[in-house]
Amino acid sequence: MTHTHGHYERSFQQGTSHQVKPSQNLDIASLSFLIKEGEVTHCEPLAWGSNYTYVLTLAGKLGQCLALYKPRRGERTLWDFPSGTLYRREYASYLISEALGWSFIPPTAIREGPHGIGSVQWFVPSLPEENYFTFGRERVPELQRIALFDVIANNADRKAGHCLLELDGKVWGIDHGLTFHALPKLRTVIWDFSGQSISSSLLQDLKTLRAQLGNSEPLFKELSELLDSSEIEALQRRIDMVLEAAVFPFPGPGRHIPWPPI
Repeated sequence: MTHTHGHYERSFQQGTSHQVKPSQNLDIASLSFLIKEGEVTHCEPLAWGSNYTYVLTLAGKLGQCLALYKPRRGERTLWDFPSGTLYRREYASYLISEALGWSFIPPTAIREGPHGIGSVQWFVPSLPEENYFTFGRERVPELQRIALFDVIANNADRKAGHCLLELDGKVWGIDHGLTFHALPKLRTVIWDFSGQSISSSLLQDLKTLRAQLGNSEPLFKELSELLDSSEIEALQRRIDMVLEAAVFPFPGPGRHIPWPPI
């Protein structure tokens, strides 16, 4: 769907005129506030990606940070995903990651920007040459969470470069615009855990999330503003299936690895 964050980072560092320190050592709470409320002081397009993507500089009393901005009007029309919904799926993915307590998706918000409403996500200062294939064997717990998220979110675009290694060593996952389709769409490079038992702690996290998807729960109501009712019902079914099986799934028939894998 889109090119990797590493491509974004190299494009920004090498091909743009504006320079700013990525985060100024801000904590996650401060970054989250800037993503939601920070003033846009600079907006610069990136050459990479099939959709229009911009790097924003966001500033406030707490400091400043960089963010990736994907406006609704810049989304390419797809045959299988409803037009103008990818930015909402980015934010829905963030909400699910937070509800699980896994917090592997960078702070994300939906807000107005220079080119209209869209998703705004913290630009993680990462090691551009690192990806799932280079550090996967050393970071199994984090990547099992990402793999499990992809199963329940029905992620159709988990490339290796969508797994980032931050400069301080934390693993992040990005590019979640192709998620939550009601029909099976899972395409990922992370099949290493297929057939393995899911740990009791991860299953408990899923049970906690499932309880938050009842019709009267705040998370359900928030997701209802972002996704179609059939997509939420499919999410609930996928969680129930994973809880019942308690193992990481195998690839089904056909092609389930996104191309290019990086």
